Amino acid sequence: MTPSSGADAHGLEVDVRFRVDRDALAEAVAWTARALPARPAVPVLAGMRLELPEGSSQLRLSSFDYEVSARSSVEAEVEEGGAVLVSGRLLAEIVRNLPAHPVEVSSDSSRVLVTCGSARFTLLTLPLEDYPSLPEMPGTTGSLAADAFTAAVRQVTPAASRDDTLPMLTGVYLSFSGDSLSLVATDRYRIAVRELWWRPESPDLETSALVPARTLADIARSVTSGSNVGIALSTVSEGAGVTRSGGEGMIGFENNERRTTTRLIDGDFVKYESRFPAEFAARATVPTAALMEAAKRVALVADRNSQLRMSFSAREVLLEAGSGDDAQAREALEIEYEGDDMQIAFGPEFFLDGLGAVDTETARFDLTTPTKPAVISSVPSEEGARPDFRYLLMPLRVS
Repeated sequence: MTPSSGADAHGLEVDVRFRVDRDALAEAVAWTARALPARPAVPVLAGMRLELPEGSSQLRLSSFDYEVSARSSVEAEVEEGGAVLVSGRLLAEIVRNLPAHPVEVSSDSSRVLVTCGSARFTLLTLPLEDYPSLPEMPGTTGSLAADAFTAAVRQVTPAASRDDTLPMLTGVYLSFSGDSLSLVATDRYRIAVRELWWRPESPDLETSALVPARTLADIARSVTSGSNVGIALSTVSEGAGVTRSGGEGMIGFENNERRTTTRLIDGDFVKYESRFPAEFAARATVPTAALMEAAKRVALVADRNSQLRMSFSAREVLLEAGSGDDAQAREALEIEYEGDDMQIAFGPEFFLDGLGAVDTETARFDLTTPTKPAVISSVPSEEGARPDFRYLLMPLRVS
């Protein structure tokens, strides 16, 4: 044990000293660096906090930008406990490029020395006293399989708006009701809904949260396949149930000893269920992969403002794009169809986002009229059941 007042072999007055596996450190640092702001409001927010609690063999890493926090931990051989703050992105770059040897880190009040094999780096520290305290992780609300969580987030986030002038539309609405969890996103031109099963801590749970879509997508990309994701939501009890607390609400996600928190978007989400048509005039069942490939090919001639036209008839759907003096494409695909012939047009990008989110071999199209919303959905395993995934899409006027 080296006393904190002593000097190490390199002349540093030691505040912290530890030794850690290179690969484990690189992975933990890279994961924690995800929450670092691209343009920090104050320089100290570019820092990553490294903490070694007394009596613990865990190195704890954290980052925070007042909106999103990330915390991870890694086993280390701790000689001297303490905490230090260094540039997170620089540390991530250094650790990622270190040779395949154990990493030794020691610090004083102004410098951090990183040694790995014959490689040595000296980093300046940031003022730890100016670093904000990380928010406490809320109590666990429930959990679900990481693969199901990732798939659900991937299905709905493309429908979230990217217009920050309407914050409510930039989020994904998480609705918890007993063991049912719904994820919903909309940008006013489309609505994506995914319903799935999860394990709540309380069977009476009735609550909701509006989570920034970009943050949720980033969290989903970082979870480990085959594991579980814990969801922790700031809640207050009301009668027999539980509802989301107002004001500065927060949600947390935990996976394999890694935790992320983010502030919730304050506002009421749209009443989305009423936007889905109650009745349809026609229904088509199509092979998902074949239609996806055909639509991609036909859309090659369509620019951003063009239409993908679809003509449904008894045995086929005809896809067309382009017109007049422009490049043109058309392709027919055999389908199952019930209802009168109908031609309807969509924006190619929005259409492909919805069809690409269908995770069943066949997709279902429910149509009303060429000018009213169509619904693309997965095909339920049981006749008459509601699809797990639904995607409402506003059509374009056929030209």
